[in-house]
Amino acid sequence: MSKGNYKVENTIKLTDYTTKEVIEDAEKKLKKVSKKLTKIQDTMYAEGKYSMLICLQGMDTSGKDSLIREVFKNVNARGVEVHSFKVPTELELKHDFLWRHYIALPSKGKIGVFNRTHYENVLVTRVHPEYVFGENIPDVNSLEDLNNEFYHNRMDRINAFENHIVKSGTIVLKFFLNLSKEEQKNRLLRRLNLPEKNWKFSAGDLKERKLWDKYQFCYEDLLNRTSKENAPWYVIPADDKPTARLLLADIVLKELKKYNFKEPILPVKIQAKVEAFKTQLNNE
Repeated sequence: MSKGNYKVENTIKLTDYTTKEVIEDAEKKLKKVSKKLTKIQDTMYAEGKYSMLICLQGMDTSGKDSLIREVFKNVNARGVEVHSFKVPTELELKHDFLWRHYIALPSKGKIGVFNRTHYENVLVTRVHPEYVFGENIPDVNSLEDLNNEFYHNRMDRINAFENHIVKSGTIVLKFFLNLSKEEQKNRLLRRLNLPEKNWKFSAGDLKERKLWDKYQFCYEDLLNRTSKENAPWYVIPADDKPTARLLLADIVLKELKKYNFKEPILPVKIQAKVEAFKTQLNNE
């Protein structure tokens, strides 16, 4: 697929998307985009009418953590909330599968970043269907009950969930960091070869790597079924980290610019007393 076609708008095949794209001076360009992003987010926060939800998905080592750090490190801390979803807790399993994601949604004026998302419920649980048993769902008694219809039904519920929050003022953007299997191998080896990176390595990463093709199938299916005009997916080439960061930041900035956020205006009664307030402060 040619450069620039990152948005999933029609039925796609992941193999048509490149994982390898390199933008010259990506780090330098990201700094410029980040400054603009910071300014527009400040206005968004002041207006307090919209929020934004950024969903990040990708195979292990695809660079989600470092992307969040580099793209949002200059944005006012009060304006960005990051949630990294792990294995559901006992409390979370007592609720429906979307509950823990709903309560983590960003409040108006803020950008929320989901590092791994509600899509894990049609991804990891589809590769490892036995995980679903922990949810104790009525009419799910065996692996045979966890068929394509079950997961497609969940995707329909996710679409409805996203449609609801969009209508409530949340801008939804979803990004799949498209990493090659070869680059994942290189990054895992780096974690093993560099002592300061050893802590990032897990033997479980190698087990999941053996299921690469299953994950790719599940990703392709969910991308095709859940990329909507009001909550689109973008397939971002992730073999080069600086490029991936810049592409995502640029898409986020372009989307935010569409909303023409405005800082609130002081009430007329307060505006009429501005000079008096200045005089009062200057005469202290």
